[in-house]
Amino acid sequence: MTRSIIDQRSTESESTEVETGLCPDCETDTIIHDPDRGEQVCAECGLVLTEDPIDYGPEWRAFNAQEHDELSRVGAPLTQSMHDRGLTTTIDWRNKDANGHSMSADKHGQLHRLRVWQERIRTKNAGERNLKYALSEIDRMVSALGVPKPVKETASVIYRQALEQDLIRGRSIEGVATSALYTACRKEDIPRSLEEVTSVARVEQREIGRTYRYIADELDINLEPTNPRQFVPRFCSELDVDTDVETKAIEIIDRTTEQGLHSGKSPTGFAAAAIYAAGLLCDETIPQRAVAETAQTTVVTVRNRYREQLEAIDQQPAT
Repeated sequence: MTRSIIDQRSTESESTEVETGLCPDCETDTIIHDPDRGEQVCAECGLVLTEDPIDYGPEWRAFNAQEHDELSRVGAPLTQSMHDRGLTTTIDWRNKDANGHSMSADKHGQLHRLRVWQERIRTKNAGERNLKYALSEIDRMVSALGVPKPVKETASVIYRQALEQDLIRGRSIEGVATSALYTACRKEDIPRSLEEVTSVARVEQREIGRTYRYIADELDINLEPTNPRQFVPRFCSELDVDTDVETKAIEIIDRTTEQGLHSGKSPTGFAAAAIYAAGLLCDETIPQRAVAETAQTTVVTVRNRYREQLEAIDQQPAT
């Protein structure tokens, strides 16, 4: 009986000291609140003044990304690359129940009809059908070009903005979607030329360029001119040339762009010519046709540009 009274008085004394902001151990007023763990801790001596804190984190532990994906019970993150932002549900195509057993033929037909209606109700109006088709086109071209996921997200946002401001009227969905992707590539500093984007598109290059300029102007998207040096690493990798050639090509581009030689010229052709010129200066034979095909330009362009570059830097290849 006496001990319980003492414990009760001790607890009351500690709670009184906590309320007054004093640590019951060192009697200082350095009590802080830890919002992550929901605790009150003395910053001086480290005494935890609260007990039974609530842990708001998951009950499982993950040590890598794969374990996190396997243990997490939440859905996929929201994405702009789907017309419903990924909030919809899907009906599995495997026709199996919760135990993994195959269903009867009648159930197969019923599930097929449910899938059909589920796909139909995902789009409730013409605007959503427009958006769904455009985002599928962007996804197809992103896969063909091999650009990273952030570019797809940026292109999807640009197309959504164009749709909201009614910039699609009078233009094809494919043209606006391709222009949004090309704009996203330039905005994210991913070197993809207009010719490369056109090669995977379903519209002509002239329409893409015209629509791109219109969208960039209406959405107030200010983009810097494409730097030819952005194409050098990818072109050199495809041509399988030495790193000295790549370094020399970047040096040639830097020196010639300082003189304004690249103004008004195709960045891909300018980069291809710099690679060919660097190969001559480094005594590495690179066929002009191979460089031109890699950059999707002509041999005449490579020949004219590389001569201008060598004259500008006042260097000539060893004979």
